[in-house]
Amino acid sequence: MNDNKVILEVTNLRREITVNGEKKVIVDDISFRFEKGKIYNIIGPSGAGKTSFLRLLNRLDEPTGGNIVFNTESVTDCIPCGVRRNIGYLFQTPYLFPGTVRDNLLYAESSLTSEAIVKLVKQAQIPEKFIDADVENLSIGEKQRVSLARVLAMNPEIILLDEPTSALDPSYTVAIEDLIKCIVGERALTAIIVTHNPEQALRMGGMGIMLVEGKLIEFGPIEQVVNDPQSELGKRYKNRELR
Repeated sequence: MNDNKVILEVTNLRREITVNGEKKVIVDDISFRFEKGKIYNIIGPSGAGKTSFLRLLNRLDEPTGGNIVFNTESVTDCIPCGVRRNIGYLFQTPYLFPGTVRDNLLYAESSLTSEAIVKLVKQAQIPEKFIDADVENLSIGEKQRVSLARVLAMNPEIILLDEPTSALDPSYTVAIEDLIKCIVGERALTAIIVTHNPEQALRMGGMGIMLVEGKLIEFGPIEQVVNDPQSELGKRYKNRELR
């Protein structure tokens, strides 16, 4: 990659799985460049390969073919744990370790000072009084904020978000969306977000990527991808003919 704005590049990325003895392509020859500091929304019907694509980007799953380059390094040549420190992943359901909020943040980065922990919880809009609270006593929305703070504790350059509000009460959704946009802006992060909801993608803003049957079929400003798709499959998705 010679463009200094490009932080992550995938080339001919592919993943096959075996289902009932038959091979199935779930990510099909995707090539794309992600630029620093931008928000990318991945949309498309169920089974389009959105989460499968996202999981490949920090080696939660391994590609069958193709290459992923982060900055100037091939991701497949790096230790997975090192990749995941630079390319963080926020799951749709918050998974926290037993213990306190502090324990969870220290698990991500053991060298955190108390001052750094206070800064992280404030950035994630978690009340400071919760730092030493047992995570089992937190609401689902509070747990998702702790999960986000834990990802941020590793100081990643990219954050991958897999339907980050789908497990939350609707009253939390916009608040989490605003929080993510605020943190992305403050830290100049690249955010790659999978969402099943085009309206959410529009609220997040930035760029849009549409996948159908594992293929990248649309790309551009999210307003264009959602409201004015150019491909026949994109138009069918807009018209809710693809679910």
